[in-house]
Amino acid sequence: MTATLDGLVDTLKAAAETSRLRILALLSRGDLTVSDLTEILGQSQPRVSRHLKLLLEAGLIGRYQEGSWAFFRIADGDTAHDFVQGIVGRIKSGDPQVERDLERLAAVKNRRQARAAEYFSANAASWDEIRSLHASDRAVESALLKLVGKRPFQSMLDLGTGTGRLLEIFAPLYRRGVGIDMSREMLAVARANLDKANVAHAQVRQGDIYAPPFERDSFDLITIHQVLHYLEDPALAIREAARLLRPSGRLVIVDFAQHALEFLREHHAHLRLGFSERQIAEWVSEAGLDLEATEEFEPRGSAADRLTVKLWLARDRRLLVAEPAHVERETV
Repeated sequence: MTATLDGLVDTLKAAAETSRLRILALLSRGDLTVSDLTEILGQSQPRVSRHLKLLLEAGLIGRYQEGSWAFFRIADGDTAHDFVQGIVGRIKSGDPQVERDLERLAAVKNRRQARAAEYFSANAASWDEIRSLHASDRAVESALLKLVGKRPFQSMLDLGTGTGRLLEIFAPLYRRGVGIDMSREMLAVARANLDKANVAHAQVRQGDIYAPPFERDSFDLITIHQVLHYLEDPALAIREAARLLRPSGRLVIVDFAQHALEFLREHHAHLRLGFSERQIAEWVSEAGLDLEATEEFEPRGSAADRLTVKLWLARDRRLLVAEPAHVERETV
């Protein structure tokens, strides 16, 4: 972690305390609330909050609000992430205190998964009805993986992350993944799914797809999967996604082709009955991206009352300037 001598000493002091090091070890495995950490550490809330404040001031962790809940995570950015992982990775495997913390962490995650399963079960009938109208999710996911390729990259953003499925399937490729969604219930499902899949280098948080809380040029890959048809202004969402792409970064959109199934608008809150090729191409171009590829997935059963899924891949027009040979950074 590059810093002045005094700054580095302050950072090391912030981490060099048993409870704070335990907190870093826990957050390296996923985002947690103060209540979660209080339960796991067996300490009072004021004491845990004090430790979190010192770690925040040192720039080792970050905080974000989700309704009345505050979640904590390892700070964004490769330097902080690598610094924390370097320290945590040196903790001896099987340390009794860490093992107890991980057992309590597992209990917290199990409760999350139980709540997520309850919500998912309550809404499963609605989702299953829509799934039955189009190509299998597996076919679409397979095409996504093939289209994006196997080359690792730095960062991914999933807008309207839902269950967190795309963060899960692309986890082997990115170093840092983020998903945003407005629904706290869906975020709970996504966290439970990522916990279950042992994806610790991705996080999900509440956020507005029209105003994602990130700096310009932050991501190599951005996905918008089955989200645009819920939006009043899909073009704005695409422009915001384009703003967040790094030079030569890629945007992947998955949604329905134009259709006439009005019941989806009436009973499932779809504001748009799919999109034409021309419409997506225009929005992508206006956002400063080049449309590179499209793919179509025919529905199962009679096409007259089914949905065709479309996949669009667009790329930022700016060329990625080659970095010096000694800089180890992989991009899409």
